[in-house]
Amino acid sequence: MIALALMLAAAPPMVLVDERDTVRDEPPPHGQIGMSTAYRISDGVPGRKMEFRKRVLHVGAAIGEHVIAHDEVYYVLAGEGEVISDGVKATLKPGMAAYLYDGANVGIRQMGTEPLSLIISYPVVEKK
Repeated sequence: MIALALMLAAAPPMVLVDERDTVRDEPPPHGQIGMSTAYRISDGVPGRKMEFRKRVLHVGAAIGEHVIAHDEVYYVLAGEGEVISDGVKATLKPGMAAYLYDGANVGIRQMGTEPLSLIISYPVVEKK
């Protein structure tokens, strides 16, 4: 009986988001180092359980080191960056991702002459 009820429960309808409707220039989070273009893609999605954002770090910009309270992924679309997790640094280039774990102290900075464009995704943390 429970299985039948689950099968009959409909998912909410999909939500389509055009990144052009979510864009704004702002300092990056966690230290406001330089400037960035933020695409807060998932912000307007009702009942969402994850964040999905695009951020372009302008030359010289960085998301400062901060402890995360969830797993998080940085995926590079363009440019080059240096990611840090608990003191370990690595270079990221287009097509590369850093999977970062709950409790780690993480950050990423733009490197080179081109802006660093990346997708950042993580679960929504319920406020208690």
